[in-house]
Amino acid sequence: MSPEATIGDDSKIWHLAQVRESAVIGSECIVGRGAYIGTGVRIGDRCKIQNHALVYEPAVLEDGVFVGPAVVFTNDTHPRAVTPDGRLKSADEWEAVGVTVRHGASIGARAVCVAPVTIGRWALVAAGSVVVKDVPDFALVAGVPARRIGWVGRAGVQLVADADGWRCPETGTRYTEADGTLREVEA
Repeated sequence: MSPEATIGDDSKIWHLAQVRESAVIGSECIVGRGAYIGTGVRIGDRCKIQNHALVYEPAVLEDGVFVGPAVVFTNDTHPRAVTPDGRLKSADEWEAVGVTVRHGASIGARAVCVAPVTIGRWALVAAGSVVVKDVPDFALVAGVPARRIGWVGRAGVQLVADADGWRCPETGTRYTEADGTLREVEA
């Protein structure tokens, strides 16, 4: 772990994890074995980064985000080791683009998020998916490339359609859908 990284209270960094310079990890987080947190990455409070996840800069994870084992967040839209004339490409010869993961979202094991993309609040990316476009709040996406196959609530359980819209079978919370977006109904 770099001495230039900032780690919040009660956060735990497991064996062989690498946390780079200027990374900021909030409080009560867990960074699993062999995970990589890139230079300047920002991670909110109460996040879980599972074993061998690769979070490349300039990723931003808001509070309560779950990143499953071996997830990859990319950061280069035109990756090359060398320039067109064959010289080794330097860090100054590309512009890093990042993945943003909004509050409460979960990314399943071995998913790849190809920057630049934003994963919406409380969304769920299924294991093994490849995300190449933004994911709406509460969306359940799966596949290669990832497509919306349903909706999930804050509990992570797939919502059930009924005459009044959508309902979480675990919490009873109600949702309405309009123009491809989902919103919680105020109680």
